[in-house]
Parts: sequence; structure tokens; C-alpha cells
Amino acid sequence: MKPETRNKYCFGLGTVGRDMFYSFVANTMLYFLSDVLSLPLWVFAAVTMVLSVLRICDALNDPITGLIIDNIHSPWGKFKPAILVGGVLSVGFCLLMFGNVGTGVGFIVLFAVGYFLWDITYGVNDIAYWTLLPALSTDQKQREKIGAFARICANVGMYIVMIGWQPITSALGDTPKVWFWCAAVVSALYLLFLLFPLLGVKEPRLATPDEEKTTLRQMWQAIAHNDQLLWTTLSMALFMVGYCTTTGFAIYYMKYLYGNENMYAVLAGVVGVAQLAALGVFPLFSKRFNRRQLYTLGTVLVVLGYGVFFFAEHSLALISLAAVLLFVGQAFIQLLMLMFLADTIEYGQWKLGKRSESITFSIQPLVNKLGGALSTGLVSVTLILSGIKTGEATADFITGSGKLIFKCAMLVIPLAAIVAGYFIYLRKFKIDETFYKKILQDLRARGQLQAEEASK
Repeated sequence: MKPETRNKYCFGLGTVGRDMFYSFVANTMLYFLSDVLSLPLWVFAAVTMVLSVLRICDALNDPITGLIIDNIHSPWGKFKPAILVGGVLSVGFCLLMFGNVGTGVGFIVLFAVGYFLWDITYGVNDIAYWTLLPALSTDQKQREKIGAFARICANVGMYIVMIGWQPITSALGDTPKVWFWCAAVVSALYLLFLLFPLLGVKEPRLATPDEEKTTLRQMWQAIAHNDQLLWTTLSMALFMVGYCTTTGFAIYYMKYLYGNENMYAVLAGVVGVAQLAALGVFPLFSKRFNRRQLYTLGTVLVVLGYGVFFFAEHSLALISLAAVLLFVGQAFIQLLMLMFLADTIEYGQWKLGKRSESITFSIQPLVNKLGGALSTGLVSVTLILSGIKTGEATADFITGSGKLIFKCAMLVIPLAAIVAGYFIYLRKFKIDETFYKKILQDLRARGQLQAEEASK
């Protein structure tokens, strides 16, 4: 098997377990707290506030994590040590959170410590993992192939959890002990799949020949002086706020608006098939359309999906149609965002003279955490204002005003954020295919990509 083919498959397969693990924590934690532990209202409010605040605080720490990874020079490469250490430690703190079943102040403190340390250690793994992608190739089409396969594998892992968690936990009794053992199984699979990139990926050297340590000042310059990175960050942040908010509401939508929470697994299955199909055909679309056209297509599909979703309510057919439109568009946009971010690495190297891979890619978890923090806060406040958490709503009833609050929070606000991110991209992002080729030509002329050329 050719090295580039082996890298593609081993890198992609590693994301199966990673996204199973992350999805289990990120997408079920709020439900675990609200419906499994049945926390008192004041404890639930305190914990969800802690979740939002800690995500924001830890997000600001991600560039420091990227700085540390960029300064790693080991016999095993730059990224693999951080992938391994972050993976093992994040599993320990995950089990701490799901093993914490108190209800008072002690629960809040222990949960806060566990979540904060889980977020940091998983961030180490996440930044190192995705920074490995642009290090595998500087060819845009090759990056798209690797990225598309990785996103397919990631979505497979994510939707195994999204489809399976509700029926599995319900069948086993939906107790805190059941949830702990489910977390343990998902954690074991996470570590198992990490063996693919750790043992199978060959990490090439694409950076400049010098091995000087990156300083804090250079870290700041790598972010603040890379205008394309900053605009990409803002566009990504708006998209992730919308995406995380909508997905965070999904189980509650099926339980309290549609009226049957058992159909959540069906919805997750529809979404999973739609996203996998979209990622599967993305390379074919990328041969015929440029990235701006693909982003426009994705945004149009998202807008149509939200429009159908707003009027769906009790119609499973309309809910499924909305999900297909919304998440096919979302899959295109999410993969494009990954490619935009990867291209800003060479842009920053071209503009600033230093390749800061992990610092640049630390923006991705930073954005994800900020999006998750804001969406967690919005979801938890909506659960209270709509009457769901206070007991005013039953499995098949929310008052008129509560329903409007719920639908605006789940659909209208996210749509506005995603569309705003799209227009920022149109106006401010300038690294198209022609400009990127010029960047690579200039870097080769400076002798800053000769390591890659020698390996071919």
C-alpha cells in the first residue's frame, strides 16, 4: 500500500472512536444531567452555567495547547505523543464525570473539576490529531480526499452513538450505573481506534528546516496577524453556534414537540445517512465546482432545511426532509471549514515566515468549545423558559408561548448565525485555488517546503 493511501485510511479510521467518545460526552451530557440524574432545578442551573463558563475558559487555553504541540520534537514526531497522552487522560476524566452521581454542592464541584480537565485533555488530543491532516499534504485536492474520508469515519462514529445511546440506555434501565458503563465502553473504543493513527500514519516533515521553539509572542503573531485565520474563525464560530444549538435541542424536540422520544433514534439515523452520503459525493462535486460555489450550495440547503423544520412538528416525513436538507448542507460546510482552516497554515507561513500548524489548528477546538458553550447556555435557558425543566410541559405538550420560545431558540437563532457566517466568508476570505497555488510557489522558492518535495 502506498504511504499516502495508508496515511489516508489510518488517519480516517482513527476518527471513528474519537467521535464516538466526544459525541457521547458532548451530546448526551445535558440529557444525563436533566433526565437521568433528575437534578434539583438549582443544581441543574448551576451545573449548566459551569459547563458554559468552563468551555469558554478552556477555549481560550487552546492556543497555548497549540503552542506546546508546535514545540514538540520527539523521535515519534510532533503530533503522536500529544494524541496518545490526551487520549488516555481524557478517558479518565470522562469516567469521573459519569461516575459522579451526587446532587448537592459536592456534585457541582467534582463535576466542574472533571469536566474542566476532560475538556483540556481531549483538546490536546483533538488539536494534535487534526493538525496532522495538513501535515500529510499541501495539495488541496489531496487534503479534500483525506478530509472527506476522515469526516465520513468521524460521522460513522458519531452516529453510532447518536442513534444508539437512547434505545440502549433505555433498554438497560436508564440508570446512572448504566450510563457509567456505557461511557466505559465508548472510552475503550476511543483508545482502540487511536491505534490506527499512532501505529499506521507516517508523519512527513513539511515545516521549515529550523527547529527553533515558538514563543508566546510568536504564538500571538501567528493568530493576530493572520487575517485569513481570523475571518475563518469568526465564520466557523457563527456556524458552530448554529449547528451545536440545533443538535442540542434534537432529543427535546422529538420528546416534547413531536411527542415520541423513541423516534429520536430514527431522526439520528436519517441525519447520519444524509451526512455520510453528502461526504461521499463531496469529492465528485469538488471536481466540478469551486469551494465558494460549494459553500453557497451548502448554505442554501441549510436555509431550506430550517424553513421546513419550523413547520414540521408532528409530521415525521417533514422532519426527515428537513433533516436531510439541513445536514447535507451542514456536512458540506463543515468539511469546507476544515479545508479553509488548513489553507490558512500555508498563508500564515507565507505572510509571517513561520509555519505554526498546531497553533493555527487550535482554533478549531476553540471554536467548537465556544459554540458548545453558547449553545449549552441557550438550550438550558430555553428548557426553563419553555416549561420543560420546570414541569409545565409533558411528553406531548408545550404551551403556545413555550413552543414559540423553543422553536426560535432551536431554529431561528441558529439559522441567523449560520447565514451571517456565510456572508463573512464571501466578503473576507480570499484564499481561493489561484491564490493558494501562488502561496505554494512562493514557499517553494524560499526553500520552505523542500522537505515535502524530497519525500515525493
